[in-house]
Amino acid sequence: MRKVQSLLIIAAAGIFLAGCGQNPYDSGMEQLEAGSYSEAAQQFQQAIEEEDNLADSYRGLGLALWEQEDYEGARDALVSALEQGSQESGTIYSLLGNCELRLDNPEQAVQYYEKGIAAEDSSKELIQEMKHNEIAAYEQMGDLEQAKSLLEEYIEAYPEDEAAAKEAEFLETQAGNA
Repeated sequence: MRKVQSLLIIAAAGIFLAGCGQNPYDSGMEQLEAGSYSEAAQQFQQAIEEEDNLADSYRGLGLALWEQEDYEGARDALVSALEQGSQESGTIYSLLGNCELRLDNPEQAVQYYEKGIAAEDSSKELIQEMKHNEIAAYEQMGDLEQAKSLLEEYIEAYPEDEAAAKEAEFLETQAGNA
């Protein structure tokens, strides 16, 4: 009888502990990886409210909001992640630049892209993407001369990018019309 009672207590404790569930940060990561961005954002927001793993929770929230095309929310969350001590990375700066570009803040986008390009952890592919986006930011600013100059450098570094060659042709016609 004592053995059964002990087993029941152990089983009840296991059920109780299992019922407590995961912490919201871990759940948010699972939801993010599963592509459930709205649920991930809710979990990360809960983790932030509970002050659990703040820097990583803000970063996760930023990613979830980015995937939902909430660029202002994503930007704010990623900035908070950096303020909370998240490791600076090329990926975060690229996302911040992309958010700013979509929010029509090309000057700020350029600043983030420059930080991302300079980041030690940036892959060659990420650097190429940020350099391309930097050109787009200068175009958005209306600084076609700077965009053209950066595009020439870009084409020299990445001659296989056919879209960049077409972009150079476009800028030539725009510069001629200006």
